[in-house]
Amino acid sequence: MGTFNMKRVAVFIDGNNFYFGLRKLYGKNRSLKNFDFQRFAQFLAGKDKVTAIYYYNALLDIEHNPEKYKSQKEFFEKLKQIPNFHLVLCKLLKRNITGTNKFYYIIKEDDINMAVDMVENACDDHFDVAALVSGDGDFVPAVRSVKKKNKSVRNIYFKNSSSRNLKNFCDESLELTKENLNGFFESPKPKQRQDKK
Repeated sequence: MGTFNMKRVAVFIDGNNFYFGLRKLYGKNRSLKNFDFQRFAQFLAGKDKVTAIYYYNALLDIEHNPEKYKSQKEFFEKLKQIPNFHLVLCKLLKRNITGTNKFYYIIKEDDINMAVDMVENACDDHFDVAALVSGDGDFVPAVRSVKKKNKSVRNIYFKNSSSRNLKNFCDESLELTKENLNGFFESPKPKQRQDKK
């Protein structure tokens, strides 16, 4: 296939959805820090050309867990080394559980940022195919808008977090399984020992 026939593929990854999807599949046996997003994006594009990768997430609360915050920052720095990679940081809100001293966190604005980026990039003719890595049915209106611009949308999802409605609106869909994900995990590099003098 000549390069003039190659389609331009933009990959849009719901980072929180992706993290928890991997967690459900692998438990704590695999780390997102060892996942090769560049090769994964190329896998999603097939013989076509990856023109951009967008990854949506939020910074963890440094006060709640400084170690996890540091680890996440290192992970984000690694992602930024990938060509044409766009890290989109959204809001992390802390919510109290009524009647208790407990709390939980929720990421806000990730879906809307992702939807707007997909639609704007379609309108600006920055891609031919959007690879949407999320199972969230809230993306249906964005998918409809992207398709009105004569673009196609591939839905990539985890089994337990997929929307039938979203899959029906997309041109293609792919379920993420251990079989198609195993090859994207790099072996963790052994920690270098410091010899005592």
